[in-house]
Amino acid sequence: MLGIDPGLFEKSDIHLHVPAGAIPKDGPSAGVAMFIALTSLLTGRTVRNDVAMTGEISLRGLVLPIGGVKNKVLAAVRAGITTVMLPERNKKDYEDVPESARGEVQFVWMSTVDDAIAAALAPASQADKSEVPDLPDDERRAS
Repeated sequence: MLGIDPGLFEKSDIHLHVPAGAIPKDGPSAGVAMFIALTSLLTGRTVRNDVAMTGEISLRGLVLPIGGVKNKVLAAVRAGITTVMLPERNKKDYEDVPESARGEVQFVWMSTVDDAIAAALAPASQADKSEVPDLPDDERRAS
């Protein structure tokens, strides 16, 4: 579906370390953003520069609800963002966002990571496969 060469994973591993000790529930909200960053890296598709995203993701690719929707949307508006990607299950929090802010951004409601890919990444036809980096092999990591 994404066009990622499976051979990439025969010689390379991807390890994400999210250290404990942060404010509880701060880290999981970055799940969608970390997923999109990795997907961009591995496919060569760029991330749109006018989107903000938040959402926890499950191992099955579901986008789970988060807290602080009002503050996150207000921060996006202050930063000049035009599209805010939020978990579908947070639609109930839409009413907490001031009307003035609601009118300044487009909302994308995500149920799965497929929704995130569709909203955040440039179309595959615009991706330049020559920009997909080679991940370092085990010998490079060890040195």
